[in-house]
Amino acid sequence: MSKNKSEISFSALIQNFFCRRLIAQQNASPQTIASYRDTFRLFFQYAQEKIKKEPASLQLTDMDAQLVLDFLDYLENARGNAERSRNLRLAAIRSFMHYASYQDIGSLSTIRKILAIPLKRFDRPSFEFLSPEEVEAIITSPDKTTFSGHRDYVMFTTLYNTGARVSEITRLQVNDVCLEDKAFIVIHGKGRKRRSVPLWKSTAKHMKEWFFRLSADGNAPAFPNRHGRPLTRSGVEYRLRLAIKSASEQFPTLRKRQISPHTMRHTTAMHLLQSGVDITVIALWLGHESPATTHMYVEADLAMKEKALQKIQDPSLKSVRYQAKDSILAFLESL
Repeated sequence: MSKNKSEISFSALIQNFFCRRLIAQQNASPQTIASYRDTFRLFFQYAQEKIKKEPASLQLTDMDAQLVLDFLDYLENARGNAERSRNLRLAAIRSFMHYASYQDIGSLSTIRKILAIPLKRFDRPSFEFLSPEEVEAIITSPDKTTFSGHRDYVMFTTLYNTGARVSEITRLQVNDVCLEDKAFIVIHGKGRKRRSVPLWKSTAKHMKEWFFRLSADGNAPAFPNRHGRPLTRSGVEYRLRLAIKSASEQFPTLRKRQISPHTMRHTTAMHLLQSGVDITVIALWLGHESPATTHMYVEADLAMKEKALQKIQDPSLKSVRYQAKDSILAFLESL
């Protein structure tokens, strides 16, 4: 006789979730699969210490809501993860539970309690962006006579020109770049979405010079490390820190600021916005699914708010001091 759905092992559920649901059915991106994989690695390590069970010995009923909540607290308190990271881990677990609800009907009670765990709300932090002068100082700081310095110069220029995410710039290949009359690059973004972004003439010129020096085939990474492999995220962050350290001699305030490759993306968006580019065009430029995401740049630009305020005539009303007539109201007013 074949097993009924309530007898499916937890190990089989995990394997089927990754192999059948994510890879075969949803065709999930390698980044999504890696993120989900890391979530369950962390969870299994935590569960092994918490309930003293090896991952292969776990049952779905062992993965109850309290254990998941304790795991999420562990991520925040012991590992120092921010709310955003916590929510990403919870989203992976919930995705698995949605799949399990159709495969193991006998565990629906456990599954429902986990699915009821809400994502944690958090304040969106203010973001950094650079002035044109600061961007130029960072871009031009690498030594172009060296291989890595020349690469960094062109890579930072491309980051600023395109507003690409660091994951998009590390995946960029030589054949993703068109350097004809109307130069552009094809960026492979989130969710397997592709977008084309035009290049300034100066960026195209620098890329031509770099590719001539690189002498690589079309499938090679556009910005490789010294071994010819794509730079990693941490590699880009390290090279940017070196550039910022050099640029801070000209702009000392850079030393005290939290600047990352994503700061370049924010800077591109702000400079486009300040130049009068329509917000819907900026959303397409950055690969945002909705212009609502791009709207945060409008909210962050104080200069634009002040300019809008100047278009409204000051009513110049005579100020009138409020006088409370009631004793209780007067008391409250005095606080």
